[in-house]
Amino acid sequence: MKNFLCSICFFGFLLSTNLNAEILKKIEITGNSRISSETIKVYGDIELNKDYSNDDINNIIKKLYDTKFFSKISTNFSNNLLKIVVEENPIINTIIIDGEKAKKYKKVILEIISLKEKSAYVESDIKDDIEIVRSFYKSLGFYAAEVEARSQVVGSDEKRLNLIFSINKGEKFKIARINFIGDKKVKYKRLRDVIASEEHRFWKVISRNVYLNAERIELDKRLLKNYYLSRGYYNVEVVSSSAESKTKTDIELTYSINAGERFRVKKLATDIDPVFDSSIFQKLEDEFKKFAGDYYSPFKIKKILTKIDDIIDNNELQFVQHSVSETLDEDGIDVVFKIFEGPKVQIERVNIFGNTITSDSVIRAELLIDEGDPYSKVKLGKSISNLRARNIFKSVKEKIMDGSTDDLKIMEIRVEEKPTGEIMAGAGVGTEGTSFSFAVKENNYLGKGLGVDATINVTEESVRGGITLSDPNYKYTGNLVYGGLTSTRTDRPDSGYENTVINFNLGTKFEQYEDLYFTPGIDLSFDDLRVDETASSALKKQAGNFTEFNFNYGLERDKRDKSFMPTAGNIISFNQGVPIFADQASLLNRLTISQYHAFSDNVIGAVKFYGATITAIDDDVRLSKRLRMSPRRLRGFDTKSIGPVDQGDYVGGNYAAALNFEAQLPNLLPEATQTDVAAFLDFGNLWSVDYDSSVGNSSKIRSAVGVTTQMWTPIGPVNFVLAQHLSKAESDKTQTFKFQIGTSF
Repeated sequence: MKNFLCSICFFGFLLSTNLNAEILKKIEITGNSRISSETIKVYGDIELNKDYSNDDINNIIKKLYDTKFFSKISTNFSNNLLKIVVEENPIINTIIIDGEKAKKYKKVILEIISLKEKSAYVESDIKDDIEIVRSFYKSLGFYAAEVEARSQVVGSDEKRLNLIFSINKGEKFKIARINFIGDKKVKYKRLRDVIASEEHRFWKVISRNVYLNAERIELDKRLLKNYYLSRGYYNVEVVSSSAESKTKTDIELTYSINAGERFRVKKLATDIDPVFDSSIFQKLEDEFKKFAGDYYSPFKIKKILTKIDDIIDNNELQFVQHSVSETLDEDGIDVVFKIFEGPKVQIERVNIFGNTITSDSVIRAELLIDEGDPYSKVKLGKSISNLRARNIFKSVKEKIMDGSTDDLKIMEIRVEEKPTGEIMAGAGVGTEGTSFSFAVKENNYLGKGLGVDATINVTEESVRGGITLSDPNYKYTGNLVYGGLTSTRTDRPDSGYENTVINFNLGTKFEQYEDLYFTPGIDLSFDDLRVDETASSALKKQAGNFTEFNFNYGLERDKRDKSFMPTAGNIISFNQGVPIFADQASLLNRLTISQYHAFSDNVIGAVKFYGATITAIDDDVRLSKRLRMSPRRLRGFDTKSIGPVDQGDYVGGNYAAALNFEAQLPNLLPEATQTDVAAFLDFGNLWSVDYDSSVGNSSKIRSAVGVTTQMWTPIGPVNFVLAQHLSKAESDKTQTFKFQIGTSF
């Protein structure tokens, strides 16, 4: 009986619902002036000759409210007629940011709020936008910022409003003190160096890190956790952070740390899928030996994973994946690297976005995978590195999306281009006067990734100008091709000579084997030396016009972790210039070795050696061919004012050597200063000529110590070199200060 009654009730409900439904035959829309009736029908999904119930009418109302075009909507549906009466939201004429002077902050606010100019004014969105603006100022350190919003009718038209945000930022909260509490097990000073936030001091007038910033606090917590992890504290927790007000503008920042126990790596092993030849991964054993028994560090784990990626890439293994499993017990941590065959996935399509100047072909040429190739995470990573190394993009991001089938992927490359042109001007000040330089450089000429570099250098005795054209990826082969033309004119009336040299060179560079590069090229030069009666006998002997045609080749082994600002590895380069045709031939040899090592996050060391010889095949080495010491290798000395001296003239030498010790100090100055600092100690000498033994030829080792800085300013980079010589020959000319300033375009 009970079930029967329930059935009757349910049937009655369905009947009543059906009876309330009507066929819509006519629509009347009123109150709209800006939004057309047809647009309203589309947004409401309203169709004639269709049954509509009360629920359907309510859905129409909801859909129209969702458009945010209307402040009020009423309906009446009877006798097959649907009447809709609307009140339109006003239109925002303009948005005014009152109380903020900085244009860049105004721009950000207009971008982050939901309400926009020329869109509908929705009163319910105002509160949300006020909170968005408050959060923005909080992220800048203005924790007490007050934000209000109001509307203003434009003229007599109540349908057009100006939206005004009134902002009172107040004062930034300064960090008076930073505390670390809990089971921290590390000294306060070291923890303070780890985080980005800084305690406010009167001399830190340009640092932004002394102000309270929510995003920076989160960064600090990550930095602290990573630091502890790198020291073996596997279960570390940065439990919380808090800020306590001391005055209206001063706060005390506290981080609570639970370091936990420190663990060593007990065992490292591989678990290799039988489908692969396990001997390929035998090299990993050397890495395991270095790591086993040390304190756990995720960065060392990452290093091994990078080694696995290199093995996979070098052996052209396809569809290979890897993972890491870590097992912790009271004795330590066992780490197992699993290498297995993943799904056979191919690249269906490569989409490139963001390049307005650079052609697609330049970007595609740097990609190691293309449409139809097997998907490789390793090759994708190297492709992104290649694009970043071109130095023509501000950012390069990749995204892998599902393709049309499960075994296909779509690869998206999104780039943000940056100004690739530079104009540089510089000057040097030394004991014997000044020098000036000017350079124009473009790394993405015509959007084809071509390099153009034009320079001119003027001293009291010489003028040198040149232009170089290069293609880092010639015809998308991966080979560098370059060509250059230089002209140097030296006028030394006090030494009785005038020398003009014009040089043309053409060459290429390509990878012969893994990390081993071959650099063949040709060099053609024209040398005109004119003398008068005051010139030395050796110079008079060399007077006249000479032509020389050389074949140059080089071998370069590059094991650096990265080409720009390396922190580990080395690079070794040998070059030789062999004469093919010459009026007065000579043989040139050069060797350079550079080794890099990161002693800590705050100190990156480098040791660099340079050695060169030039030997005459016929008679003497010409004046223009003799070696000079570059100011990059021996700072603190004038470029052409050390080495053998003939009657007061610096004639260059047949042998040159330099040894440089450098320490990059990336965290010496606050990040906000955008200044890189390095200290250096240089040793070098330039000696010997193959003629008259009466030439002054000091064997004394030259040395200098100093600092270099590179500051990034709104107009471009500014470089300073401050050097003090420690030892010198009596005839040497020193250069204590040098600077260069430039801008980008």
